Amino acid sequence: MLPPLKPITMKERVSMAFIEKGQVDVKDGAFVVIDETGIRTHIPVGSIACIMLEPGTRVSHQAVTLAARAGTLLVWVGEAGVRLYASGQPGGARSDRLLYQAKLALDDVARLKVVRKMYEIRFGEKPPERRSVEQLRGIEGARVKKIYQLLAKQAGVEWKGRRYDQTDWDNGDMPNRCISSATACLYGISEAAVLAAGYAPAIGFIHTGKPLSFVYDIADLFKFDDIIPHAFKIAAKNYHNPEREVRLMCRDIFRQSKILRKIIPTIEEVLAAGELELPQPAEENIAPAIPNPESIGDVGHRS
Repeated sequence: MLPPLKPITMKERVSMAFIEKGQVDVKDGAFVVIDETGIRTHIPVGSIACIMLEPGTRVSHQAVTLAARAGTLLVWVGEAGVRLYASGQPGGARSDRLLYQAKLALDDVARLKVVRKMYEIRFGEKPPERRSVEQLRGIEGARVKKIYQLLAKQAGVEWKGRRYDQTDWDNGDMPNRCISSATACLYGISEAAVLAAGYAPAIGFIHTGKPLSFVYDIADLFKFDDIIPHAFKIAAKNYHNPEREVRLMCRDIFRQSKILRKIIPTIEEVLAAGELELPQPAEENIAPAIPNPESIGDVGHRS
């Protein structure tokens, strides 16, 4: 039986890594990427919060298992990380926190308090009084449009609004391509933090009805700190491969700002604004004594 891994805490990890065009596997106990020539590149999976898998990547069952044991999120993304297709779930949402999150989202009063807190964190001021969630969403949207316009002007970029066609990526204008690439990176690291904190990505407060609604809620709180301003600056330089420049930019900003140390406490802060008590973990949350498959052997290949 393999000994249980002791993952590095989420706050101590580097943010993310991108892998494209290679076979992700486990060789000699190590998480590796093997290119078409057979060259292996070791990936320190236990010290990475999130691994983005781009088109051209194949992943073995052993690699997925090792990533899950290490508590590292695997996210399948489009080229340059501009779309999120699917993700693994290391550890999954805890039942006590999932019920707490759902209770907040279903309670109209508590949900409004959470949304108001998100607004306050995002814009640095309290929202107008006696406004519904829908009204605050509209106010937020109008403010965000103005922020985009201001950042575009500061970067010297022509801005026609936030629009893009996911089915025709190459025909999108440069600013929108850069912004989409940047937000995809931010969504990946935010989802890793949401899962690490024990919550469900789908149960949102401002965003609703999507698999990553809560991820979008949380990512929006950090979007305009550094990510979007730098995306506009990259758009202004007309790089040959702007998506790659954006990814490198996000990697460096996430590392320098230690964003994982900020996201998880922020999640707790916004949910605490709902003023509902977090339930104590129940005995049912204790993992059952499931045998380690590797200690049993492969019953399909016995001699």
